[in-house]
Amino acid sequence: MKDSRRNFLKNAGMGLGALWLAGCAGKGDKTGEATGEQVDSTAVAGAAKPLFFKISLAEWSLHKTIFDKKELDNLDFAATARNKFGIDGIEYVNQMFKDKAKDAAYLADLNKRAADNGVKQLLIMIDGEGGMAETDKKKLAEAIENHKKWVDAAATLGCHSIRVNAFSENPKAEEAAKAAVEGLGKLGEYAAKVNINVIVENHGGFSSNGAWLSGVMKQINKPNVGCLPDFGNFCVKRENKDGDPWNGKCIEEYDRYLGVQEMMPFAKGVSAKSNEFDADGNCIETDYRKMLKVVKDAGYTGYIGIEFEGTKPEEEGIKLTKALLEKVGAELG
Repeated sequence: MKDSRRNFLKNAGMGLGALWLAGCAGKGDKTGEATGEQVDSTAVAGAAKPLFFKISLAEWSLHKTIFDKKELDNLDFAATARNKFGIDGIEYVNQMFKDKAKDAAYLADLNKRAADNGVKQLLIMIDGEGGMAETDKKKLAEAIENHKKWVDAAATLGCHSIRVNAFSENPKAEEAAKAAVEGLGKLGEYAAKVNINVIVENHGGFSSNGAWLSGVMKQINKPNVGCLPDFGNFCVKRENKDGDPWNGKCIEEYDRYLGVQEMMPFAKGVSAKSNEFDADGNCIETDYRKMLKVVKDAGYTGYIGIEFEGTKPEEEGIKLTKALLEKVGAELG
């Protein structure tokens, strides 16, 4: 993860009635899960052959275009996904509109633009609102409260989930897991009232340990609390003194294929991380054939979100990732 992401995580503020104009592909994005809706596996834009999944676009793939170049506004994300990349599902990042969670007019505008472009608003990735595995009772309570406004915003946008971070300043895995069970469980109870899932991504620290995260999910045992397996982000320990999951050189990584496999039983979405590509269009850091087979073998048929953060221009990286997903997805049948 680039330094810019780490800075956003550190600096983001700590802290609606349902319009449902844009809708989403069912609460959970697995065939028959929650709503019983069937995912149309043939509807992936641009795919030459039917895929077992659909493709969405994570807004972080365009964070340089949005933040650094100032060439794209969050309000135009839906149109960009549809018209530039042929993608009909989007995943927001709250940093792109962090002061708008309670702005009914702004959320209504997002709904209208998504509906006008035939785009489904799938989830909101939440950063900067506190760690959901903090063992300090006050910090955990604040984190739970901070996330509630985003639960409500997600419901207004017709999303199926918010992605949260199971960060903890406590270096003891068992104590952090106990706090995560409490924090995620309480937020899950609140989110269930508006049919929103609370999902945790492997996003550094304990959360990047597949066994730890799947163990937390088993203890919570709630249908609307789950995971967002990411093909990358499996650094569990960095060379630093403050325990920051994004600060310093990674000195210990968890097996990414094992980690995704452990999280898949609880997956409400999947994030296709990509950084660099070889001359044949293959992702260098992740074997997409091996990884997508893990996803398919788990019976997943929902959206897989493109999250490019490599050195190539963002538009090129997104297109390369999409082409790779389509190619390997078609091969797997």
